Amino acid sequence: MKKVAILTSGGDAPGMNATLRAFTRYAISNKLEVVGIERGYEGLINGNLIPLARRSVSDILQRGGTILKTARSVEFTTFTGRQKAYKVLKDNDIDGLCVIGGDGTFLGAQLLSQEFGFPVVGIPGTIDNDLAYTDFSIGFDTAVNTALDAINKIRDTMTSHDRTCIVQTMGRNCGDIALYAGIGGGAEAILVPEIEYDINRIADNVIANHRKGKSSDIIVVAEGAGKAEELAIVLKALTKVSMRTVVLGYIQRGGSPTLQDRLLGAQFGVTAVKVLLDGESKVVGIKNNRIITLDITTALRKTKKFEKKLYNIANTLAE
Repeated sequence: MKKVAILTSGGDAPGMNATLRAFTRYAISNKLEVVGIERGYEGLINGNLIPLARRSVSDILQRGGTILKTARSVEFTTFTGRQKAYKVLKDNDIDGLCVIGGDGTFLGAQLLSQEFGFPVVGIPGTIDNDLAYTDFSIGFDTAVNTALDAINKIRDTMTSHDRTCIVQTMGRNCGDIALYAGIGGGAEAILVPEIEYDINRIADNVIANHRKGKSSDIIVVAEGAGKAEELAIVLKALTKVSMRTVVLGYIQRGGSPTLQDRLLGAQFGVTAVKVLLDGESKVVGIKNNRIITLDITTALRKTKKFEKKLYNIANTLAE
C-alpha cells in the first residue's frame, strides 16, 4: 500500500479534524501518500481530491466541523455512483480509503468494499452516538458538554423566574445526548425514544415539586421522543405552570472538541491506518475503554442497547 485517501461524510461532528490530523500524520510516518477528498462521497464521485501533508493538517486539532467539508450523496447510493467513485480511486492510484461518519457512511463503505474488493476503514464520527458496536463515537462527548452547558445556563434563568423549561436535544432516534446531558444537568425528567413515558406522571411530578417549594424544573427531551413545543402545550394545560422551551439544534454539532473527542480522534486515526496497511476493510471503535476493530458487516448488524440502568439512576436522583 502506497497511497490512501480520507473523507468525512454525513453530519459534521467535533473531533473530525482531530481524527483527520492523526490519520494523515501517522500515514505519512509510515511512508504513505495521503489524499483528502472534499465533500464526502459526492466529492469522491466528482474527483475533488487534494494532497495532504503534515503541514496541511496543522492547527486543526482544536477546530470543530471538518476542513474537508461534508455532504450527503444520493448518487453514491446507486451502483453506478459507486462505480464512478471506484474509478476515481483507481485512476488516482489510491490503494485504501478511510471514511469518517455514521451508519449511512458505513453502509456506503461496506458496499464499496464488497462490490469492488477495495479496502475501506470506517471511523465513527457522529454526535448521535447511535452506532451499536462502539461505546462512543467522535463528537458525542463534545455535543453532550455543549448541551450540558446550555442546561446549566437555562436553569439559572428558570430558577430566577419560577418557570419550567423543556430542553430539546439532537440524537435522531438515539437518546444518549439527552440521557447524559440530563443526568449531568440534574434534570427533573428525561424523555428518550427508547423508553415509553407517561406525560401525566411527568405533570404530576412537576406539580408535586411546586408543592414542595421547588418552583422550577428542567425537562430534557431527545428529538426522537417528541417536540419541546408540543410537550409544553400539554404540560402547561395539565400543570398550570409557566413553561418555556429551548431547542438546542445545530449548536450541538459545532465547537472545539473536548479532550475525550481529541483523544479518540488520535487513537481512531492511528488504528485506521494500521487496518489499511493490513489491506483489510473494518471499522474502528472503543469498547470497555479499549480500541477495537470489527468487520463492517458485523458492526452494522449490531443493535444499539440503551443504558437502562443509567436511565433508572437518573429517575431516582430526580425524585
